[in-house]
Amino acid sequence: MKFTDGYWQTRRGIAPLYAVEVDDVRVDEAAGTMTVYAPTARIRHRGDTLNRPMLTVTYSSPAPGVVRVRVEHFAGAARRGPEFAVRGEPGFLPVVKVDETEGVLETGGLTVRVHRGGDWHVDVEHDGRVLTSSLPKSVGAMTATSGPLEGGAWVHEQLTLEPGEHVYGLGERFGPFVKNGQSVDVWNEDGGTSSEQAYKNVPLYLTSKGYGVFVAHPERVSLEVASEVNTRVQFSVEGQSLEYYVIAGPTPKDVLRRYTALTGRPARVPAWSYGTWLSTSFTTDYDEATVTSFVDGMAERGLPLSVFHFDCFWMREYQWCDFEWDPRVFPDPEGMLARLHDRGLKVSVWINPYIGQRSPLFDEGRAKGYLLRTTDGGVWQWDLWQAGMALVDFTNPEAADWYLGHLERLLDQGVDAFKTDFGERVPTEDVVWHDGSDPRKMHNYYAELYNELVFRLLERRRGRGDAVVFARSATAGGQQFPVHWGGDCDSTYASMGESLRGGLSLALSGFGYWSHDIGGFEGTPDAGVFKRWLAFGLLSSHSRFHGSSSYRVPWAFDGDTDGEAVDVARRFTHLKMSLMPYLAAAGEEAHAAGTPIMRPMVLEFPADRATFGVDTQYMLGGSLLVAPVFRADGTVEYYVPEGTWTRLLDGADGAHAETVTGPRWVTETHGFDSLPVLVRPGTVLPVGARTDRPDYAWAEGVELRCVELPDGYDAVTSVPTGGPDGEAAHFRVRRAADEVVVTTDDAPGAWTVRAGGRTATAAGPGTATLAV
Repeated sequence: MKFTDGYWQTRRGIAPLYAVEVDDVRVDEAAGTMTVYAPTARIRHRGDTLNRPMLTVTYSSPAPGVVRVRVEHFAGAARRGPEFAVRGEPGFLPVVKVDETEGVLETGGLTVRVHRGGDWHVDVEHDGRVLTSSLPKSVGAMTATSGPLEGGAWVHEQLTLEPGEHVYGLGERFGPFVKNGQSVDVWNEDGGTSSEQAYKNVPLYLTSKGYGVFVAHPERVSLEVASEVNTRVQFSVEGQSLEYYVIAGPTPKDVLRRYTALTGRPARVPAWSYGTWLSTSFTTDYDEATVTSFVDGMAERGLPLSVFHFDCFWMREYQWCDFEWDPRVFPDPEGMLARLHDRGLKVSVWINPYIGQRSPLFDEGRAKGYLLRTTDGGVWQWDLWQAGMALVDFTNPEAADWYLGHLERLLDQGVDAFKTDFGERVPTEDVVWHDGSDPRKMHNYYAELYNELVFRLLERRRGRGDAVVFARSATAGGQQFPVHWGGDCDSTYASMGESLRGGLSLALSGFGYWSHDIGGFEGTPDAGVFKRWLAFGLLSSHSRFHGSSSYRVPWAFDGDTDGEAVDVARRFTHLKMSLMPYLAAAGEEAHAAGTPIMRPMVLEFPADRATFGVDTQYMLGGSLLVAPVFRADGTVEYYVPEGTWTRLLDGADGAHAETVTGPRWVTETHGFDSLPVLVRPGTVLPVGARTDRPDYAWAEGVELRCVELPDGYDAVTSVPTGGPDGEAAHFRVRRAADEVVVTTDDAPGAWTVRAGGRTATAAGPGTATLAV
């Protein structure tokens, strides 16, 4: 929200109070806090302290390298939940020092320096370098004295930006990847991928200078990113207080590691979830015969399939959700699910947290108080999406158990996973939550309750590491409950690009896994769009064929005969299956450190300014550069960082594998069966022995492809074995002069090392030496 009218004037009807100077700094050593008292005008004599508002700013640290800041106008204002769960390091206290010239709080290399005397001025430093500052008119409490907002109150902070500093994150945003110049409201909406609205709003931004800021409010957070004051990021919330965290780097990976330690790391996901998910699509006609024909068609064409998904109309129209299979098209659901399991498939079904009025569950939920109520005691309802739909009140433990009980029935029938759709259409006016939650805060936070509830049920039933949802809405902390997909996009090249931008922004918001609808959701893609999207989708962490009014089986795009679309699907599905040892290791990194599988270039190359604005390519894990093709003529322009990179699709580290040397921009033209996929120099790429499924013993028969290893290279490559706790086999790879030596003590079976077109094999633990 903007509070000014240009640089000089205040917006009409707004009365500002700004922290002007420091009156006092007090330390609570036991709590590790430094509290600053800031009058909102110059205090020249005692009389100026009368009738004079004051702002209170408290600094603390929940963990090394993280500073918590709380700005308060009226500290006694009521505080209703929910609040984000922020986990500090137990027992940790920062170092606090105060003298006549400054107050200093130090934590893990991060320093807050409050200057005493003169205008309001607070610096945040990392290892002696100023990252950002709070300057005059940065800390403010605003009141609306007239106009449509009369009576409203807000608190804001403004943190400085340097020239050339880029801002990223704020959730899954489909507009420009670099957020400078944008006004962003952190507010979940069902707006599709072609608007400024977002399904997954996260009040976290990172900058190219190597720090992050997390605004710890589940309600609407408004940000002016170099847009109100073009040298600052302003963030504001309604009410009398504002709380935020400054998170140190120095790299973006360090910021994400610290942030996900505070708000929760992504869970491990099951191996089978990395495979292909095939959907019925949304409004298409289907029954068990349709489903069987799709499954048979994939098998006949050599297209590996892991999950079959039933979208909305597995339930009868107008009855979403009643969690009952429509008997007109699925008269034997248990038998059908058993038959799909016999084919080696997992089954996913679509759900949402809404109960339409025609659902038999509506009357039950209304009678038992399980549905969100209005202030007059009725049930909140509207007609968007489903006629007379209501919302399950998950703040009521009995309602949550009731909802889960219906999902339990589906699990008993043989369902393996849920697509947890929606969760954004949550009202804020004239409603009362069971636990007394603030409706403004519940709007975004509802997605957290919903997805956690379903995810924890799957964990309880299937075990940790074997639970997965396909979620659309989220906020801070939602990364703990994967996987998330990009929502409703058009079937165009432009929507491919906006979907990727959304995924890259979400990756810089703490989310480890991400997917999107191959071919686009709305409309029917032409064959070219579909084939280009195949390569992009099958080189994402998770891959799903899904559409709205048309099927997404590959042969539907080949006319009367199997042709290029099937061939492209086969090529990239097999490639992804062979990369499972590598992708699983990247998934383990997401779980252990919060580093996403799909990575913006700036995340992997933060010292290379040429990557700062790149949003049409990404790193898949730390070693594979992927540049999707977004043009009908096959032209693609992409940036190659420093070094000699090797083309994977030409057979990385074969004797005649093609290379591309950077740093430079490259323009190429690719057929439908190709796109730029480059292996980073200095990579040991583990390639699996199978291409027919994702859930195999990844370390057995693994091939270690040594790509452009420098002389003196000495590192350990860990290859996950597929165990539930992230077990891995470890291979120490050394390069000296013209020799590569690989040693392992725990390889579970045969393995191969490959370099320069030569190979050496071993039967298990031991050493292999290869002349190169």
